Amino acid sequence: MPLPFRTAAIGSTNPAKVEAVRRILGQLAPACAVEPIDVPSGVGAMPLGEAAVRAGANARARAALERSGADVAFGLEGGAILDGDNAWLTGYVVAITRDGRLGEAAWGRMLLPRVAAERLRGGEELGDIIDDVFKRRDSKRQAGAIGILTGGAMSRTDAFAYLVAMACAPFLHPNLYGNAS
Repeated sequence: MPLPFRTAAIGSTNPAKVEAVRRILGQLAPACAVEPIDVPSGVGAMPLGEAAVRAGANARARAALERSGADVAFGLEGGAILDGDNAWLTGYVVAITRDGRLGEAAWGRMLLPRVAAERLRGGEELGDIIDDVFKRRDSKRQAGAIGILTGGAMSRTDAFAYLVAMACAPFLHPNLYGNAS
């Protein structure tokens, strides 16, 4: 049974994130219109640590819901986790409905190259690092670090699309999730 959403807002105008939401809602809520809204994450351009990545996704979803008349809003946030000498790529999605129901999903860690870890510690944004290392431009709005590092086997859109689908689970099975918010 498809989701009843007629309108969805996404707290970003990044094409990779917008396409991830469109792709999944095209399957789960085929009649749903998607409205990208440029909103701040509140965690800066390069969130570091799981708590910051989650907070950014949450802030984006809530701001998009507030600035729209949508039935549901999505916040998608990518970031990195610094652990010793390593840096790990991670992502988070929050979905929130007008009546306060919440869906969340996070994906595991992908090890980033040592040069990225060093430069992230120096305060640079991952998209800028990847663009520099791979001689690209605006990769975070396209395949992203994940697409470039996997040789195109998985794009940033693909990774976020999986999370969007997972964040919709409470809406697909409300009897199992209750009205948790």
